Amino acid sequence: MTTIAFIGLGNMGNPMAANLVKAGHSVQGFDLMPDNLATARDNGVTVMANAGAAVRDAEVVITMLPAGKHVVSVYEDIVPQLGDGTLLIDSSTIDIESARKAHGIAARRGLLSVDAPVSGGTGGAVAGTLTFMAGGSAEAFAKAEPVLKPMAGRIVHCGDAGTGQAAKICNNMILGISMIGVAEAFVLAEKIGLTHQALFDVASTSSGQCWSLTTYCPVPGPVPTSPANRDYKPGFAAALMLKDLKLAQEAAQSSGVATPLGAQAAQLYALFSGLGHAGDDFSGIIRMLRGDVA
Repeated sequence: MTTIAFIGLGNMGNPMAANLVKAGHSVQGFDLMPDNLATARDNGVTVMANAGAAVRDAEVVITMLPAGKHVVSVYEDIVPQLGDGTLLIDSSTIDIESARKAHGIAARRGLLSVDAPVSGGTGGAVAGTLTFMAGGSAEAFAKAEPVLKPMAGRIVHCGDAGTGQAAKICNNMILGISMIGVAEAFVLAEKIGLTHQALFDVASTSSGQCWSLTTYCPVPGPVPTSPANRDYKPGFAAALMLKDLKLAQEAAQSSGVATPLGAQAAQLYALFSGLGHAGDDFSGIIRMLRGDVA
């Protein structure tokens, strides 16, 4: 059994922490939202009054926070309080610069750290089938891997500090672009007399096959588990997709890389979110492309 501090018990953090409890670990958690703490307590997490209390005597600290500034701030607060040998794992999706800054804070204290953002949404967090994209030294990754396993379907060591975040933003740029492409195809199909099921049956077994189609189909029916069957209640909200696309654009601009489709995807998700649909699932963008929202 490992004593794990988990800071950030939101829609992703809570089920992740619950899976660590199920695996036999002792989890000490903290979040700013009382409702999140109540859920964590019900899941077997020992709820603490603040981040400092949560990390006391912890062998591993996991953070799942909204943005890079939050991760850096928490690291600056807790790292001086950690014991020798404590491992830090940040599973937030943040900018690469902040991720490397967090690694630096840990390194100055002589502690190992890993940036390990995830893919798989809330469903994957509940099922314990998330993909972790890990950046950090080989030594840090070897120490982090067994901690991540109860929450993971796959764990990939992407390279040194910050490469986990790099992999995440590249992956989600692909995802945002592909969802728009799939949604446009279904809107076109509706206009030219092709049923949703017919298009799905063809494209899902042909060259148009992709995750956005076969796992997260943006129309009701063909994939019963997709959010389209629940009025686009989010598994992954449009606001989060927009956040990741903006991170990809920041990385592209800083490295001098042209990503025209990524830029267009970011603009479309900004428009969709700005129309009042930031809390909808990102696949709900089909409704804007269809003209159902304005």
